[in-house]
Amino acid sequence: MTFSIKRSIAILQKDYKDVSKNLFVGSSVFMPLIMAALYGRMGVETINEQYLVFNMTFCLVAAFVQCSLIAEEKEKNTLRGLMLSPASTLEILTGKSLLSFIGTILVIAFAAILVEYKPENILVISVAIALSAVFYIGLGTVLGLVTKSVMEASVVILPFMGIFSFGSYLTVLADKYPVLKAAEYMPNAQLIHLANDVQMGASLLDVWFQLAVILAWIAVIYVIVVVVYRKRMTD
Repeated sequence: MTFSIKRSIAILQKDYKDVSKNLFVGSSVFMPLIMAALYGRMGVETINEQYLVFNMTFCLVAAFVQCSLIAEEKEKNTLRGLMLSPASTLEILTGKSLLSFIGTILVIAFAAILVEYKPENILVISVAIALSAVFYIGLGTVLGLVTKSVMEASVVILPFMGIFSFGSYLTVLADKYPVLKAAEYMPNAQLIHLANDVQMGASLLDVWFQLAVILAWIAVIYVIVVVVYRKRMTD
């Protein structure tokens, strides 16, 4: 079956209508912007603090909105119909991810303006942010598939929000607790390392390792997505 953009766009339009009617989910989009505005007023300039806003955006928009969209489909018993529709797995997952991806990129762009973030190489940063968004959308997809309602999704996302928003700060304790060195390889920590290197003049080739780690996280999370999705199809 060939990939149909029209089917994915139709799913995107449906998701947009669903989110516009759900104030609880829609309001999560504005929380990173409020935080960015406060940081901007405080004159925050360090990369680590600026990327705290961006990583929170990934959790609240890419992961939570995606998780809520899928959980709502399950709550309304419409996900089964979507799975049994003529749309392929790729078309469904693409369509279900488009709104979260577009929303994430837009919120990060506005947040960057509010915190006055000016990367030295916007191309490298754009690639890294786009890849990070893809990972968090995959995370949200998995969580949405294993939850039964939007309310449950809002609870399940909390520990992941803590890990992927503030987990990079665990690295400061790595000397005392060596096991915490593993936190350096989390996607949020790698994104911060990449951003710091870019501010010091690093090019795309110079940050290949950080991008490779993020890509590895993407590969793992989407293998899990496919496994869980197919299991839901056969349940």
